[in-house]
Amino acid sequence: MNQTAELTQSPETAVKKKRKPASLDKKKARAGWLFVLPFVLGFVIIYLPVIYNSILYSFTKISIVAGGGYRLTWVGWENYSDALFVDAGFVQTLVLGIKQLIFDIPAIVIFSLFMAVLLNEKMIGRAAFRAIFFIPVILSTGLIGSIDQSNRMLDYMESTSVVDMGDGASDTATQVISSIQIQRLFENMVIGEDLLNYVVGLVNDIYDIVNRSGVQMLIFLAALQSISPAIYESCEIDGSTAWETFWKITLPMISPMILVNTVYTVIDAFTSADNIVMRYIDNIYSSPGGNVLSSAMAWMYFLLVMIIIAAVAGILSAYTFYQRQER
Repeated sequence: MNQTAELTQSPETAVKKKRKPASLDKKKARAGWLFVLPFVLGFVIIYLPVIYNSILYSFTKISIVAGGGYRLTWVGWENYSDALFVDAGFVQTLVLGIKQLIFDIPAIVIFSLFMAVLLNEKMIGRAAFRAIFFIPVILSTGLIGSIDQSNRMLDYMESTSVVDMGDGASDTATQVISSIQIQRLFENMVIGEDLLNYVVGLVNDIYDIVNRSGVQMLIFLAALQSISPAIYESCEIDGSTAWETFWKITLPMISPMILVNTVYTVIDAFTSADNIVMRYIDNIYSSPGGNVLSSAMAWMYFLLVMIIIAAVAGILSAYTFYQRQER
């Protein structure tokens, strides 16, 4: 009888018996798609048409039609060729922007890691110090950031006007120290002029470095707090010094966040409002007939940024340690 009942079962009943409830991972995946759905819809509806038009403009010329409107004429790679070989300032500005990035990124990442290690120590007022270092991030965004950009005093401080110091040396309004002072500090050490100028530039640019290190500092703090205290206790029992613990335990454990912060800093530096390349492209766009040329410049700049990000991620990934948890 049982065999006869099993044979007479309908296919729908067999499918219902085979169907299993969704696993926890699948439920989490569905919830994740639900959270990112507004961004996906906004990207498809708003950003994709803008991206398409930008690519189209970079390969065309725009001519105004009598009576209103415009006409697009396909010119191929002419705009890209003009940006590279005709425009005298784009390549030079691009090289200066990349050079500034090479100097700024290590300084920002190292400074944020240094401050995160200090603020992770147990001390009185630790929460207040963390808030103080994150305040510049809040002040440099939104309405405060737009007010700061129109600050005349800040424009004067960022000017390149030279002030005569009276002793044959010169100084600018933004300099905290000069190369002569650094040279006196390292007078007993053999140090090259390029490294000397790099140190002077970092010290004089400390305000901008602090402003751009807040997010990275919080990410490093989260990574440092995720390290189990038992690991440090074991190192202390074994007699390891703080210096050895940092290089053997702390740095490898937070190396994934070093990769994340480096990529984030590269993107932030390339897309910031005060980036010289972004300002140059914006000025070209504001000029008569410069919208198609600026589109070509922007796409070349975008491809260069993606190449640099891929190179940085590839190099740092080779030295990144990922802790494997046994299941």
